[in-house]
Amino acid sequence: MIRVDDIRKTYENLQVLKGIDLHIDKGTVASIVGASGAGKTTLLQIMGSLERPDSGKVFIDGVDIFSLKPKELARFRNREIGFIFQFHHLLPEFTALENVMIPALIAKCPKGQARKKATELLDFLGLADRREHKPGELSGGEQQRVAVARALVNDPKVIFADEPSGNLDTENALALHNLFFDLRKEFGQTFVIVTHNPDLAADSDRTIRMKDGSIVDAMR
Repeated sequence: MIRVDDIRKTYENLQVLKGIDLHIDKGTVASIVGASGAGKTTLLQIMGSLERPDSGKVFIDGVDIFSLKPKELARFRNREIGFIFQFHHLLPEFTALENVMIPALIAKCPKGQARKKATELLDFLGLADRREHKPGELSGGEQQRVAVARALVNDPKVIFADEPSGNLDTENALALHNLFFDLRKEFGQTFVIVTHNPDLAADSDRTIRMKDGSIVDAMR
């Protein structure tokens, strides 16, 4: 599903990634762990096509993503990849439903179809009575579930999440972790999650441990 070949990345004089090789199977919930500065987020952003490596290749479902032209890559990212961040990045002037619809509308999905899919996802995530609320009217856990729905609206093959529970209390963090496994079971996506949360890492199908820009362990 995801294949990373000899990825290297340097910022100024700091080598952040030192030849990363990795393979993640379809339908896996994989956690990337390690101390701050280990290169976790940089690796996630490169796998998600948000940053380019200095060298190496990333394949998602057989597609060499950095061989795509900029418009092709943007289209691929919109349709095949979902992102969940620690800070939800919801647009405050739009309702929960409208926030979830945005990626579908960017993908030129008809508005009625986008609304139907967004509604179904919010209902599935327990937010049926919060669809018309704006982010400022939602709790932190509710905002994060809206962000999850937004990541799922185009039926992407893979979800990349960067510290998705880092801004949540213990109860909401546990609920979000359980949700990832429910979503994998329901929709079959692959999840790659950067986390400092030991419970999420322990529950994952696979834990990838990084240190000083290298993978030191990739347990199944």
